[in-house]
Amino acid sequence: MASSRAYLDFILEQLSELDGVSSRAMMGEYILYYRGRIVGGIYDDRFLVKPTRSAMAMMPNAETELPYKGAKEMLLVADVDDREFLRELLEATYDELPAPKKKPQPMPDARAARQRRR
Repeated sequence: MASSRAYLDFILEQLSELDGVSSRAMMGEYILYYRGRIVGGIYDDRFLVKPTRSAMAMMPNAETELPYKGAKEMLLVADVDDREFLRELLEATYDELPAPKKKPQPMPDARAARQRRR
């Protein structure tokens, strides 16, 4: 079941006090980013976050759920109505999230060799 745009908009509105929150549609679901790092997503109209130490400390009784078949478990954010809690959650987990991977740039010599073969 795909997530609704209305639920995404609701979550984004709840997070609107934070600068740097964005989303990206992916196969009927939505990936959520905070300051360029993946913090979680909207899956089947559920707000799930990565199970960082901070997130687990802030939500010790949170249920773990699979965003989709074959994925790693994530934490279900049950209290999506509490804007302050959501802000604190994303801020607390930010430093524990992996930095985005940079795409490797081809070496200049490799680019020139490819152009010569054309």
